[in-house]
Amino acid sequence: MALLRERPTRHRPLTGVPATPGKLPGLVLAALGVAAAWGIHRLVPAVPMLTAAVVLGIVVAHLPLARATVRGAARPGLTFAGKRLMRVGIVLLGLKLSLDDVLGIGWATVAMVLVVVAATFFGTWWLGRRMGLPGDQPLLIATGYSICGASAIGAVSEATDSDERDTATSVALVTLCGTLAIAVLPLLHAPLGLTDAEFGRWVGASVHDVGQVVATAQTAGPGALGEAVLVKLMRVALLAPLVAAVALSVRRRRKGAAVAAGQKRPPIVPLFVVGFLAMVVVRSTGWVPGAGLDAAQHAQELLLAAALFGLGSAVHLPSLTRTGGRVAGLGLCAWVVVAGVSYGGVLLTA
Repeated sequence: MALLRERPTRHRPLTGVPATPGKLPGLVLAALGVAAAWGIHRLVPAVPMLTAAVVLGIVVAHLPLARATVRGAARPGLTFAGKRLMRVGIVLLGLKLSLDDVLGIGWATVAMVLVVVAATFFGTWWLGRRMGLPGDQPLLIATGYSICGASAIGAVSEATDSDERDTATSVALVTLCGTLAIAVLPLLHAPLGLTDAEFGRWVGASVHDVGQVVATAQTAGPGALGEAVLVKLMRVALLAPLVAAVALSVRRRRKGAAVAAGQKRPPIVPLFVVGFLAMVVVRSTGWVPGAGLDAAQHAQELLLAAALFGLGSAVHLPSLTRTGGRVAGLGLCAWVVVAGVSYGGVLLTA
């Protein structure tokens, strides 16, 4: 079953965008957005910096005084941030995970995570296609809900060469739902009869972004937070095989067109995925000192924040009116699926 429709490999340009001088204006704007997102996170720790970066990107793109700059002079730099900086951030994300972490959570939990990811991914993708969402939105939304939110969407969009607005819409939806989870899931802790450890595993298996997982699970204490992070990192580990599978699908579907046009075929495994796996191996060796891991984590957060600010700035709210109801409906259904399947999995593996 093919996950992708046949489509041109080039991005569709934003209409009405004039020639621009270079990437510097957009990169400066992205840096200012990251600084503002960091400040919001410091003032309100419950709001992850990456979430704030996406929202700020959307807001800036719709401010009357900034709109022309975002769509004009700043667009090349913001696009560069959303694509290239995202790749580097994903590579550094591999340093969060070691093979010992995966083995330490037990095979029952590993099986539970695999079932949750598979059910969420295929269920969301199928439903999105049935609802008629355009372009790669069903695939990207399914990826974000099942793996690790905006980071996974960025990785898969690179492998598929997805349209920038499809990517931005998917990131906005997944970020919104993940942010709502921070407020909603702690309210269900006691009514669902979960222990602190079970609540942590449920959060790790069902919430999208790593920062959102931390913000949600810490409400139940350090024990829940530890369980949540371990389960979440197991989901992050599935990013590499998923992106490789998508890239292979793209390679097969575009093989004939690429040969006819004399173009290079897409790689079987994108280079940044190889880098991600290499960082997992490096972390597993124990060679990197704690100070180095801390520095890499800060760099990864800053790079991903800049990338998500760039993606957020590509969201055009008026254009969402055509599919906004369907996108919101898919997001709600996917949220119910991932929360319900992961809750059942936690109870079965308790």
